Amino acid sequence: MRVLIAISALLAAAPVMANDTSAVLTTGGLEFVTNEHIVMESEELFISKDEIRVIYQFRNDGAEDQNILVAFPMPDIVPNHWSPVAYPTGPDDNLFEFETTLDGEPVEATLHEYAYAFGVDRTKLVKQLGLPLVPISDAATQATDELAPEDAERLLHLGMLIPDEFDSGDGSEKHYWPAWTYKATYTWEGAFPAGETVTVEHRYRPSVGGTVGVSFLGDPYEGYDPATEYKTKYCTDEGFLKAVRATLANPDEPWSAPFYESWISYILTTGGNWGSGSIERFRLVVDKGSTDNLVSFCGDNVKKIGPTTFEMVETNFWPEKELEILLLERQPAP
Repeated sequence: MRVLIAISALLAAAPVMANDTSAVLTTGGLEFVTNEHIVMESEELFISKDEIRVIYQFRNDGAEDQNILVAFPMPDIVPNHWSPVAYPTGPDDNLFEFETTLDGEPVEATLHEYAYAFGVDRTKLVKQLGLPLVPISDAATQATDELAPEDAERLLHLGMLIPDEFDSGDGSEKHYWPAWTYKATYTWEGAFPAGETVTVEHRYRPSVGGTVGVSFLGDPYEGYDPATEYKTKYCTDEGFLKAVRATLANPDEPWSAPFYESWISYILTTGGNWGSGSIERFRLVVDKGSTDNLVSFCGDNVKKIGPTTFEMVETNFWPEKELEILLLERQPAP
């Protein structure tokens, strides 16, 4: 994904997640490995804000049948208690409501989940303190708020809590919010007969980050240039920016565009762990949800195939970086 696709005035971005990869479980946790015999013949990826669907066809070019562990890593969930982030709302043991089938038959996937802070695995500590691993739940918020003072101080020192102090009218109050990052990977074992092609399908609810208003039209400040970051990450070109500026309630106020901003990430690069490292046929469809929305993401040969859908088709596709999508959803009229 190198060039841009900024689909004119009425586009919307969809949520995204992760590519299958082969894996091995070691004493250090889950590790991803390459598999030289199993080729990803095709990948059909559908992305909307409500659902991700991906259909793979894997071909075993080796001389022997293989039964291998397949891993599907999900995007990290980083708590943001002051931003309207649409986190997945499934149960704690299947937060993303993940489902998978092999040649049409349901497969039971195993969830591996971890808690990280500043790149350090703190899963053991979170479990020792009796805290939920998922930091965005009401249960996690209540549990951190009820920690013993010495435990709260320890987690603050490790960057795993955010203090929130305020006066609600009855004097100053201090509460603590969970701040660790939740990492999750689903794994399952599958049979890949020699010389045959099998079909794997996943579906799940995405995790969507976002903010009220449009944040990339403003001038650089304190060493940060939002316009440059968005151009690099989402390939926002001048045509896309012009379409957004045309909606400003006040031309001098870059935050007055009538949109909610959503960000979706999909892990593509793990698809390079199969066979030669390329996907023989890759098809991406993004559904923006409404004709009133706008979308921008980096890609080649993208075309509109419906009122709200856009398609990219590649052969011998080599996933060099992750897919990042910017979705602008029009706010309802006051």
